[in-house]
Amino acid sequence: MHRVFIDGSAGTTGLRIRQRLAGRDDLAVTVLPEELRRDESARRAALNDADAVFLCLPDAAAREAAAWVENPHTVVLDTSTAHRTAPGWAYGFAELGSEWKANIRSSKRIAVPGCHASGVNALLYPLRKAGLLDAGALLAAASLTGYTGGGKGMIADYEAADKAPDLYSPRAYALGQQHKHLPEICAVCGLEHPPVFLPVVDDYACGMLVTIPLHAGQLARPAGPDEVRAVYAAHYAQGGLVQVQARPADGFWAAGSLAGRDCMQIAVGGTADRMLLLARFDNLGKGASGAAIQCMNLALGLPETAGLVTE
Repeated sequence: MHRVFIDGSAGTTGLRIRQRLAGRDDLAVTVLPEELRRDESARRAALNDADAVFLCLPDAAAREAAAWVENPHTVVLDTSTAHRTAPGWAYGFAELGSEWKANIRSSKRIAVPGCHASGVNALLYPLRKAGLLDAGALLAAASLTGYTGGGKGMIADYEAADKAPDLYSPRAYALGQQHKHLPEICAVCGLEHPPVFLPVVDDYACGMLVTIPLHAGQLARPAGPDEVRAVYAAHYAQGGLVQVQARPADGFWAAGSLAGRDCMQIAVGGTADRMLLLARFDNLGKGASGAAIQCMNLALGLPETAGLVTE
């Protein structure tokens, strides 16, 4: 039986991980009592006694905790932004390709992708690999998310009985174009320019919809929606938690359709002149906790989707 420790188990991501692991009989999950949750010596001991540890902490605290791990057999999975572009850390999106999955399986240091970045990378990386997008492409992306992505403070604000009037409507943020997920998007996709990025948080709990608009002239060679979808179908044929959907008809594609699940669906809409690349998933599922557990399963040699909700 593998020993697992969640450092930061009281946070939103940590709580979802605990819920996903609760019913498993192949893991023993260590939970520090409340009085020791911030005790450095207790945390150090738990970190080094585990086969796998999840760091569900702010960036600075995650860097500190990662440095405390001296056990060469311990797998560290960091859900913060701290190590997503750091040398020596595997990027935890297995569906990007066999080499990415192999890195996760062999690494003792794994950076779990950001939620917005998961959708953008899932859509852009296959097109870059297939030669449909140049490194210098000028792109834009929008991402609609549920409020649970903002952590316990935002959840409390949205779920308060007397919540502020502004919280009843969608709110754009990170308007200065310095969103913390942009560096990992550029690193993973090999982009010379960060996309113009518009994240929006709305008055619902879980679910994310990432949309990338494309004019035909932005592509490296002519391709319509059906060819782009074929690229996705071929790229994601290896399996995993990313599913390519049929071309959506005119109508609606809901951001919350996969709430509570740990998979992702992608689709392509539009015409040969103007396309929409779409990805939807649970911001706490494939966008956070589900992705972290998938990476742990791979690193420990367990079934990839063990403990995950995919249907």
